[in-house]
Amino acid sequence: MKIMRSKKWLLVISLLAGAVVLFTFSTNSHTIDFNTQIKPIINSKCISCHGGVKRQGGFSLLFRSEALANTESGKPAIIPGDPANSEMIRRLIINDPEERMPYKHPPLSDEEISLLRRWIKQGAQWGDHWAYVPIKPVKLPDVKDKWIRNDIDRFILDKLKEHDLRPSPEADKRVLLRRVSLDLIGIPADTALAKTFLNDNNDNAYEKLVDSLLASKHFGEKWAAMWLDLARYADTKGYERDDNRNIWRYRDWLIHAFNEDKPYDQFLTEQIAGDLLPNPTDAQYIATAFHRNTMTNDEGGTDNEEFRISAVMDRVNTTWEALLGTTFACVQCHSHPYDPFTHEEYYKFMAFFNDTRDEDTYEDYPQLRHFNDSMQNQLNALTVWLQKNATAEKAAHWKRFIKTWEPSIHSLTADDFVNSELQDTKWLIFRNHGSARLQKVNMQDKVQLIFRAQGFKKGGQLKLRLDKADGLVLQTFTVDTSRSWKIYAIDIQSVSGVHDIYITYDNPVLIDPNESGVRFDWLHFAEAFPGKGQPGYAEHKKVFWNLLTARVSATPVMMDNPPDMHRSTHVFERGNWLVKGKEVSPDVPHALNPMPANAPKNRLGLAMWLTSKNNPLTARTMVNRVWEQLFGMGLSETLEDMGTQGIPPTHRELLDHLAGKYMNDMKWSTKKLIREMVLSATYRQDSKLRPELLEKDPDNKLYSRGARVRLSAEQVRDQGLVISGLLNRQLGGPSVFPWQPDGVWMSPWNGQSWKTSDEAGRHRRALYTYWKRTAPYPSMMTFDGAAREVCTPRRIRTNTPLQALVTLNDEAFMDMARHFALRMKKEGGEQVQQQISKGYELATYKTIAPATLNELMILYNEALRKFKKDNVKTWSMVGPTDGDKSPEMAALVVVANAMMNLDELITKN
Repeated sequence: MKIMRSKKWLLVISLLAGAVVLFTFSTNSHTIDFNTQIKPIINSKCISCHGGVKRQGGFSLLFRSEALANTESGKPAIIPGDPANSEMIRRLIINDPEERMPYKHPPLSDEEISLLRRWIKQGAQWGDHWAYVPIKPVKLPDVKDKWIRNDIDRFILDKLKEHDLRPSPEADKRVLLRRVSLDLIGIPADTALAKTFLNDNNDNAYEKLVDSLLASKHFGEKWAAMWLDLARYADTKGYERDDNRNIWRYRDWLIHAFNEDKPYDQFLTEQIAGDLLPNPTDAQYIATAFHRNTMTNDEGGTDNEEFRISAVMDRVNTTWEALLGTTFACVQCHSHPYDPFTHEEYYKFMAFFNDTRDEDTYEDYPQLRHFNDSMQNQLNALTVWLQKNATAEKAAHWKRFIKTWEPSIHSLTADDFVNSELQDTKWLIFRNHGSARLQKVNMQDKVQLIFRAQGFKKGGQLKLRLDKADGLVLQTFTVDTSRSWKIYAIDIQSVSGVHDIYITYDNPVLIDPNESGVRFDWLHFAEAFPGKGQPGYAEHKKVFWNLLTARVSATPVMMDNPPDMHRSTHVFERGNWLVKGKEVSPDVPHALNPMPANAPKNRLGLAMWLTSKNNPLTARTMVNRVWEQLFGMGLSETLEDMGTQGIPPTHRELLDHLAGKYMNDMKWSTKKLIREMVLSATYRQDSKLRPELLEKDPDNKLYSRGARVRLSAEQVRDQGLVISGLLNRQLGGPSVFPWQPDGVWMSPWNGQSWKTSDEAGRHRRALYTYWKRTAPYPSMMTFDGAAREVCTPRRIRTNTPLQALVTLNDEAFMDMARHFALRMKKEGGEQVQQQISKGYELATYKTIAPATLNELMILYNEALRKFKKDNVKTWSMVGPTDGDKSPEMAALVVVANAMMNLDELITKN
């Protein structure tokens, strides 16, 4: 028996020893994944001292080539295949606190050190981060279930099964109606559409509802509101003065682009480089205002070049955060500490934007001038005549000059001042015996000067001189002294080549040495107007002049410098714009897809690179953003950062599947992408939280139920306008001024004040509200709106008492409550219970529960008792209307106000 027992124990011990050996062998032989196992250790424990910012000891872990290079000791810290002789491992395990790494921080765990050893033993291979790998076809999960409605559900269900969960049942029809209406058009569906859906019992009723909402003109308003944060859209320029900017036509372009389902690749191309497309339309120019939403500093005494560069850098950073879902701003000063982007690559990318015409001018040049129908017809006829009597290039030049006054020399670029200066750092002014220089002007074939100026004092004489202040006089001229901005044209002596041009000014009337007599805005050296001697020359030249000098509104747009005004780009040492390093040319980071072979090295080429199907980020970023709008959280939660420091996707394969389908099958159709998402069973789930979901999926990252999130700032306001019957459904147009308290908006420097719009304007949708960066609309900021000084890729939802104070007390919301009460009384019948029940149905599409009705009736009766005793409070609650001012009406307003503040209304369930 003892022998048998001994043999059994020997067998057990042998098996256990074999298992240990097998486990050890399998563990050690398993290939270490750099991205998931090594990169997190480096980023959290090493990179702050050994990366893009700091390279202590000459050791950097940013790129493999740097990590394997010799350090300051003359030897590499990592020797692939030899962890025992790798200095990095020695420094991790040594006991001496002055040598052990991380220096003056807790040591790495045994498990982390073991991973690093094995990684080096296996060759210290680097890996490409998932977001920087081109999108490839994804195999659909092999799951079958009657719950599945489309491919999205396969990925979701597969993940749910991994966690032993089942999806939630489909939401109630009325809940779905409200949810999908808010998600697709941003407001509740109108009564007719809601009634049609609720009465339709066919299987495709929901699908028909979705298609109707996608076709609604209000679809574009909802999705444009999302994009305005990315575009940092505002009606003002920002900084201290924060003066008005006339750029609302860009907002309207967005609305129409979303409504017509402009393919996303075209949508981006027009915003990045619409002006560089062949024969660009006005709409394509307006689209480029995407990157003219940058701030302009109008404060006197600022350096215009500094703030021009600031705007250019903002365009770089916005392009990466908004369109590529990647942080890039830090690369301005040093190589990215976490992702594979070098310091020099920032400036190569910046070179795409650095050659644009805008220069921090007060007038926001360049601007696209907008003509009425009559003027546009004249321009069309003139264009046809020019095309017949000039080369295509010159015809295009003269048309562009009429429409934009560009390319011109902005007077704020002048220098070498004598008795002259940049007034308020904006306009070139001259005192008596004054002179100033315009550098490196291409004078080849130039025979006239067209300029915009103001004259103040009679007796002044201006001279245009060649190369120096007392050089050859090309022309002597004057301007009138009406103090009005006017455009002038003078013939000048023709000279060849590139020259410095000096402007001199003499005026014996100017006795005060500090008084100026004239100031310039812009100057354009031009060739002769084409077609001289041809039929219609005089008439068409007159039309040209009338259009050029017409006073019309304009929108800031993007335009590139012509070749003779090219601006070079240099690396800024440590990000300091005053310390310029090597000159660089436009290019994209080496870690991503290369520029397409046929792409020009300008913004149009950049757009081609962005929208290439080889670009790993563009489609992923947009799919992630749309998903966040519908489900409350992105598949990768950090919309602004899909890099190694961002939160990894919960369903990476689903993200890649949708991104690939978006580019290929859907051909960049955003409406098709949205339709696919909202028709999924995943989207249609009930949002109720079951106990097992609270335990296993508390944040709904597995999408085990429907989204339940607070409405956006715009939706909170717009829903109230719809429910109260006040919404003005007009599409587009200039921004409006709804009610806000006095004193919120103060502009001491120019005395501007908020002037509330008329009733129609006050009841426009939220995205039409005039947006002043230094004093944004308070109620929307309370609900997490963005100031839009910079790109905001993601709004972080908050829940504060201030939000309730807004919806309960803000005069705009009180106005909605009063009209909602009137609507309840008009449509609900004679009984108060019927009126309240009708109001609840109007607000939620649902029948009110007896318990809820009872609570609201208690509120009504208590309010009624108080109002019967106090006429002043009654009239205050009813407001300045000519209607019913009875205590009963006031009590109903209280109920309407409370109903509009129900969690059920402020939240998308």
